[in-house]
Amino acid sequence: MLKRYLYQKIGELLKGFPAVLITGPRQSGKTTLSKLVGKNFNYVSLENPDNLDFALHDPKGFFSRYSAPCILDEVQKAPLLLSYLQGIIDESKKTGQWILTGSHQLLLMQHISQTLAGRIGVTRLLPFSLGEIYDEPFLDPKDALYTVKKDFKAKIKLTDIIFSGFFPRLHTEKINPRDWYSSYLQTYLERDVRDLLKVSDLGTFRKFMKLCAGRSGQLLNYASLASDAGISPPTVKSWLNILETSSLVALIPPYHKNFNKRLTKSPKFYFLDTGLLCYLLDIRQPSDIEVHPLKGGIFETFILSNLYKLFTHAGEVPPLYFWRDLTGHEIDVIVELGTKLYPIEIKSSQTLGTASFETLQWWLALPGNETKKGGLIHAGTESYARNQIQIYPWWQF
Repeated sequence: MLKRYLYQKIGELLKGFPAVLITGPRQSGKTTLSKLVGKNFNYVSLENPDNLDFALHDPKGFFSRYSAPCILDEVQKAPLLLSYLQGIIDESKKTGQWILTGSHQLLLMQHISQTLAGRIGVTRLLPFSLGEIYDEPFLDPKDALYTVKKDFKAKIKLTDIIFSGFFPRLHTEKINPRDWYSSYLQTYLERDVRDLLKVSDLGTFRKFMKLCAGRSGQLLNYASLASDAGISPPTVKSWLNILETSSLVALIPPYHKNFNKRLTKSPKFYFLDTGLLCYLLDIRQPSDIEVHPLKGGIFETFILSNLYKLFTHAGEVPPLYFWRDLTGHEIDVIVELGTKLYPIEIKSSQTLGTASFETLQWWLALPGNETKKGGLIHAGTESYARNQIQIYPWWQF
């Protein structure tokens, strides 16, 4: 069984909080991880109709039957339980008693903030990171950024891992990725989107997701997306919020601190799993990625999503930004580490020429910019330094 980096953080939080919440998209491994952390805990899933009925109609009897320490799986199904859990926690005053999991982050966090604020540590589990698939030891995000991997051989071809994506079942069982994502998307639409948005025409939402896939790695233009999808800009924002709180996409904000230049204010948009992205783009086999017109955006999504998981699975909010001025100069990723910045350029080519470094060198030389080093991640396997820029292979993070 592949280890999850978040295991360590959950253990730490259980020492200081009565309860820990694990959020994340469906099928990211929340149940498996909760059982590993709470191996001696009681367990109850609210996906089970009988258990859910018990919880909704007799919460006191439910907690008498499933007492601490206990794992409450898919707790967003019965948010009323959280009010009762608050009383139990306040009376007990013990730490490390409850592990909660939930897929609907938006609704769940609203109830958590109302009832368990200060009593619960909150984490988010995304699908595997590349390091978890390769069973690499956990590194603090800062150490991972500055530690260059050497004598490392990728076990999986780049296009294969991009195509399959990172959801656990695709790496623990022999399942065709397109078959799995077809089922996953249908389940997401029928069970999550329909409930959250009360959308009757799921075909329109599916079309919306496909249009979003074609924009992964690009500046977000609400008006353009609304026009192409045939919906209003406010609906676009509402639907994007659902995708974001479902942990399927991320909006990366622009970085504008300490710079006097006129900078863009629009966020960039990324899917957090390249397998789902490839499915929505109707990529039918790994070799198609090499010749796809969106190859650059797909590779950028692959790198960004793994950087995002690097911080998320350490229990941190990813301090990721991008930099773009109104003349078109752009740095793909800015990592904010306290008072320091680390700029990263992402190139989908395997070979690098002088032009590959020009924007990053230009940015490092900006007046008033105290950052003197940066990184460049490419689709090749070489790792070396060029002046103040560290070149990383695709499997670095």
